[in-house]
Amino acid sequence: MNTTNIKIEPKRLSENVSLIAFDADDTLWDCIGHFEAVEKAYGQLLATYGSYEEIASRLFERERANMPLLGYGSKAFIISLVENAINISKGKISGDELLKIIELGKTLLDMPGTPLEGVEVTLKALRKQSSYKMVVFTKGDNLDQENKFHRSGLAKYFDDCIVVADKTPHEYMHLCRLFDTNIGRLCMVGNSFKSDILPVLKLGGYAVHIPYEQEWQMEQTEDPENKIQSFPHYRHIEHFNQLLTLL
Repeated sequence: MNTTNIKIEPKRLSENVSLIAFDADDTLWDCIGHFEAVEKAYGQLLATYGSYEEIASRLFERERANMPLLGYGSKAFIISLVENAINISKGKISGDELLKIIELGKTLLDMPGTPLEGVEVTLKALRKQSSYKMVVFTKGDNLDQENKFHRSGLAKYFDDCIVVADKTPHEYMHLCRLFDTNIGRLCMVGNSFKSDILPVLKLGGYAVHIPYEQEWQMEQTEDPENKIQSFPHYRHIEHFNQLLTLL
């Protein structure tokens, strides 16, 4: 996805906004960086079975194939790591090598959830305004995401942390019902145009896009530049603390 040509002057959001939902991974804290580090180490472990490019490409295809059954998250990724290793080695990989791969994958279950620059000071300022309900709305494995949420130290700024299998229109509507509001009063903040932004805009809500320096292949979508003009509730900012100019 390329957003370099999008030139939209951030305007303040409507005073009707009452619920702000925040994506977690790569919006509040780094996630993809940890996955990419594991993937590089994984490639080194399997170097005798193929090139890094081949291993990474086939791993992504295995993740994609597993998605309908396993969903998102570290545990699903670990299963894909193991399956891909067996397939790419044509069954020759040893038990010891598989154990190393599992242990490598399990390091993702302990990723720190360290807040990105500007996140905590911005959340603290928004919380002080006390005019908004604030919730983390993320997808993936429930235990995994909740653990990162508590390790981040950000829980005190939110009214809840809600983890869903996927961010579908149905889930966004359900989120609004949980907080006794309607979609026109929701503002979703996130880095993924595909998951965080476009679904909410299509439903009539507000959405603030904060692109991250890296993007997971599964979240990539076509350039939204030609579509964006029809969504007056869209906002694009470069830094998390710019939220304070919108709210």
